Amino acid sequence: MSLFATLSRSVALAVMLVVTSPTVMAQIAPTDEQRQAAEEIADALRYGHYANISFDEQWSQEAFQRYLDMLDGQRAYLLSRDIEPYRHLEDGMADALFEGDLDDAFKLYDQLSERHIARMEWLLARLDEGLAFDFDSDERLEIDREDAPWATRESELDELWRKRLKNDALTLALTDQDDEQIEDNLRQRYEGQLSRLRQTESEDVFGLLMAAVSSTIDPHTGYLSPRQSESFDIQMSLSLEGIGALLQADGEYVKVASLVPGGPADRADVLEPADRIIAVGQEDGEMVNVVGMRLDNVVDLIRGPKGSVVRLDIVPAQAVDMTRSHIVEITRDTVSLEDQAAHGEVIDIERDGEPHPVGVINIPTFYVDFDAWQAGEEEYRSTTRDVAREIERLKEEGVEGIVLDLRNNGGGALQEANSLIGLFIDRGPTVQVRDAQGRIQLYGDTDAGTTYDGPLTVLVNRLSASASEIFAGAIQDYGRGLVVGSSTFGKGTVQTLNDLSHGQIKLTRAKFYRISGESTQNRGVDPDISFPSLIDPERIGESSLDNALGWDTVQNVQYRRYGTPETFIDALAAEHTARAKTNPNFRYLESQSALARQLREQHTTVSLNREQRQRELEAQEAEQLSLENQRRRALNLPELDEWMDARLDSGEPEEGAEADENEDEDMPVDRAPVLEAAEILLDYAHMQKSQRMAAR
Repeated sequence: MSLFATLSRSVALAVMLVVTSPTVMAQIAPTDEQRQAAEEIADALRYGHYANISFDEQWSQEAFQRYLDMLDGQRAYLLSRDIEPYRHLEDGMADALFEGDLDDAFKLYDQLSERHIARMEWLLARLDEGLAFDFDSDERLEIDREDAPWATRESELDELWRKRLKNDALTLALTDQDDEQIEDNLRQRYEGQLSRLRQTESEDVFGLLMAAVSSTIDPHTGYLSPRQSESFDIQMSLSLEGIGALLQADGEYVKVASLVPGGPADRADVLEPADRIIAVGQEDGEMVNVVGMRLDNVVDLIRGPKGSVVRLDIVPAQAVDMTRSHIVEITRDTVSLEDQAAHGEVIDIERDGEPHPVGVINIPTFYVDFDAWQAGEEEYRSTTRDVAREIERLKEEGVEGIVLDLRNNGGGALQEANSLIGLFIDRGPTVQVRDAQGRIQLYGDTDAGTTYDGPLTVLVNRLSASASEIFAGAIQDYGRGLVVGSSTFGKGTVQTLNDLSHGQIKLTRAKFYRISGESTQNRGVDPDISFPSLIDPERIGESSLDNALGWDTVQNVQYRRYGTPETFIDALAAEHTARAKTNPNFRYLESQSALARQLREQHTTVSLNREQRQRELEAQEAEQLSLENQRRRALNLPELDEWMDARLDSGEPEEGAEADENEDEDMPVDRAPVLEAAEILLDYAHMQKSQRMAAR
């Protein structure tokens, strides 16, 4: 149920003749173990996957295309004639999989590997000749070539790579590196990629091929090699000593998919989703360029013993150019239940000069101490138990309503989402789970009574996933409270891990459905009142993943509603809109979100002219800086000279500046949704009270 999306690794490979003869790797062939595992994977997909898969010619075409995309997604290495000898796989990929006949797929990889090695040597040869770029032409480099046709001549790829080399050099030049530093850094990058290519093993190719096959069906199904299986077990037990960040491949880069709540990176507050990592270094060692490095190798560099420091060179998600990177330090640690425990606070909302206390409970994940629970201990830790204690404390403090903050909560134990719903309803169904045979299992709360029956609001965002979506959907369906924020992740599938004779397969076996009959898959949960978000749904979320299973419905179940919050939505939305117009943080979120969409749509090429590139970069960052400083002026905060400083600034008021009474809470952008959720909850509570009085 957690937000562990298994995404494909992109492998870039290449070709071109060089002055000296290229080094050719020995051909890599599949092992008997891998052939057997391929047949087992095929059977598992046919008979065990949730989707009804037809392994026909259309599927073979999709799987073959997926394999090509993973090998050379940017059409930068292979020529069209390189692919022709393997075109029969377009119709025969399914047969090859079921028969364990992997030879031709491996040979295609070998062809690609030769091309890649030759291309890296070609680049190194250009460096040996000395770079002589003037950066004053009108040339531009196309950033995304996934829809480009395959090149027919080597000269086409030569021209593409000449521009790529020039762009790599210009990117470093814009960070004020001199020619010698630029050549040294590029040499280290290309030699590193070449070295890793020459270390490719049969298991690497098999893993890539199986990733192409499985991700053709859905993004959460995938093969785990024996080595990856061991890493997965460590990760799921939360004993992994690292930084507490889930990473995924993004072309040649590795990006942050999400942060583990309470983990080292979350506590350090130096990483955000969609940040890209371009280099990794240990506490005292040199930074290792990881552009083009395989995902699992990057993960190995980041891992380390508890208490040690890892340095990451990152490009922020909102940066408009790869030159805008900076180095952060994170002390490795383990993640404990205490780090992820729910915790509450009281916020005073002022109305007509009077304070109105509203409770807020932050729930980072759905957790349970399984060991203590199985041992029969009475006081074991769990989400439900901790939230119940917080509710009792908040009631004693006289709060007028409670906000449950599920932002960035990627899920966890389904039983905890189920039992947590039971704190707010008096028995009833909570979620439906449908398997591949169409059988539906209904989960529900069987305990009589409620812990809290007052006004309730659930705050979510794009990183609220799986169990969080089940909870938010149930509260919405029951009419038990409001859901505010942004649309959730859309992870509505269930995976199991099955052993193979060689490795394991993670298989999508079931799907979640709300008690209303709607799936949470792909669409997630739509809030009753929407907030702007800096998380780009085009880059983060189920709908952003290739071949994600679709949204659908099943029959709803019988349940009784506790209220009709929908009757207040228009009035609540009007009050919210009026506040948002005068709230500097909300104006900033709306403007920054719109600007990010605009930049993404416009940023399809980059200039190879230094002055033009600098002008474009400065113009884009000037817009971002202007938005940030508008927010800061309104909050009486010191303005910034550069936009990148916004990620590093502490947000403290300028010395001698006077702030409004509650302004210390309003300063961080991240705090704005919590405060506004409390405002909406108070509006809701007062509207409910007025309705009851009018009905008497």
